[in-house]
Amino acid sequence: METEGIKLLAAVAAVSLTGIAAAFGEGWIASKAMEAMGRNPAVGKDMFTRMVTAMALVESIAIYGFVTTLIILFL
Repeated sequence: METEGIKLLAAVAAVSLTGIAAAFGEGWIASKAMEAMGRNPAVGKDMFTRMVTAMALVESIAIYGFVTTLIILFL
């Protein structure tokens, strides 16, 4: 296989795996936060802030995958 084909496969793998990992991570975080808020509604506001912060950190995984894909394709 030529180098362009290998680069394309690596780029597809990088962006798809990081996207899937980020999606599962965000879903799990939201699920557990809603579960915690359902058990103790008094901590809802504080829990929501922490959930959004954690989701932003998990979303950075997808951004890193996208940047890695761009590096693979254009360098």
